[in-house]
Amino acid sequence: MTRTPRPVSARVRILGAILAVACVGLAIVGSVTFVVQRERVLEEIDDRLESQVAIVDAVSGQRDDDPSTNTSGTPIATETLDAATYASLDEFLRAVVARLVPARNEASLAIVDGRAIFRPVTLTGFDVSGDRSFIDRVMASTAGSEAPVLGAAETIEGSLRYIAIPLRVPGDDRTGIYVRAIDLDAELQPVTTSIITYSIAAGVVLLSILVVGWFVAGRLLSPLQRLRDTADSITLTDLGARLPAEGNDDITDLTRTVNSMLDRLEGSVDVQRQLLDDVRHELKTPITIVRGHLELMDPHDVEDVASTRDLGIAELDRMTRLVEDIDLLAAVDGEDYSMKQVDVDDLTDRVGELVAVIPGHPWSVQQRAHGVVLGDEDRLLQAWLALADNASKYTPSGSPIEIGSVTDDVEARLWVKDHGPGIPPAERRRIFRRFDRAQGKRTVGGSGLGLAIVETITKAHGGHCSVGDTPGGGAIFTIHVPLEHVTAEFPAPVRAGDVVLQREAFG
Repeated sequence: MTRTPRPVSARVRILGAILAVACVGLAIVGSVTFVVQRERVLEEIDDRLESQVAIVDAVSGQRDDDPSTNTSGTPIATETLDAATYASLDEFLRAVVARLVPARNEASLAIVDGRAIFRPVTLTGFDVSGDRSFIDRVMASTAGSEAPVLGAAETIEGSLRYIAIPLRVPGDDRTGIYVRAIDLDAELQPVTTSIITYSIAAGVVLLSILVVGWFVAGRLLSPLQRLRDTADSITLTDLGARLPAEGNDDITDLTRTVNSMLDRLEGSVDVQRQLLDDVRHELKTPITIVRGHLELMDPHDVEDVASTRDLGIAELDRMTRLVEDIDLLAAVDGEDYSMKQVDVDDLTDRVGELVAVIPGHPWSVQQRAHGVVLGDEDRLLQAWLALADNASKYTPSGSPIEIGSVTDDVEARLWVKDHGPGIPPAERRRIFRRFDRAQGKRTVGGSGLGLAIVETITKAHGGHCSVGDTPGGGAIFTIHVPLEHVTAEFPAPVRAGDVVLQREAFG
């Protein structure tokens, strides 16, 4: 059988789903970590810039306290500057810039009249005094303001975060601006490096998941692959393929279930095949007989025609009974039984009344069981009558036949006893198979399915049939039905095949 190819296999879909979830999880974790670290660095930068206001105030003598270090840990001059002692704003700003040395990744300068006039000559910072666009940005942000301004700007040095602090000198109408800027790219470099490292590590993890997941998914799906291959190999002529069931997981449970299903399917097919073989064998004889007599019949001989006609009708009647028995066997084998409370004593009396009309034998009821069982009354009656009919066929005319029922703590037994030739021990199980008869004898009008029907009905009730000897010759056929003890109040739920007895007092 040609299998239609699928664009994506189950193995790939499972692995893709795992990788998708892992990618989303790693991306969320990485993004949150990056944002948190970046915001923390930005907050530290803003704190450092805002601390410059207090430092400038302390150095210029505008505050009473005099910190010895700024927030970055860089030492600052402790000598205060008195703006009144300076002749001009330019000289004062030069002194301020000289006192406040920028740290690593920082820059400082003084702006007067829109021009950068002073910057520290140190090796620790960087120079932004020649960046006109940055100076214009600072001037625009501080225009008309006497308070420090915190801002950001894009320059040739990169992204900058800065604070602009306006300063004045008595006697000079101009306003100078002290600017301290921090290189954001340099400050965020550790964060960027950690994210790059995290991305590489995440890529390695995803690759590991891909490799390991590919083999693990293949191993987990291999039983399903074997299941598919086994199902493809099964045909009506070969139902013996089975799956190895190893382990104790869900896949193993599925394997055992499939094997059990295949066992039932093989058994059902074997039964059907055997039934067809048996029916073919049984129909071959009457067809051959009718055909042979028709070929040899003399159409001009009235007696020969009548004799052939009677023989053909008789054989057709036998085939009709055979088909009816096959249909009955299929019915009792496949239908749902109507389980209810059945009084064994009443069932025994009912069978006694029905068998009394069977001619050729005196019938008697020898035992009656007092109790109640759960079963299908019609099917139990049918099976019991089938045993009685079988006994009448194999018992010499005029010989007595007895029936009876008995119960104990384990089972109920419904029996029929005849005084015929008996059944040899070697043939007692074979006679319950379809079309098998004791000692290979054929009884007139029989199809060989009567005892098979009895066996099927009995098994549907969870029981079995047996054959034994009787004193003085003959055979006793018994239907064994297992019992389950209950209290006086019968339970509501009843399962097919369960038989329950309520013992009653005799007499």
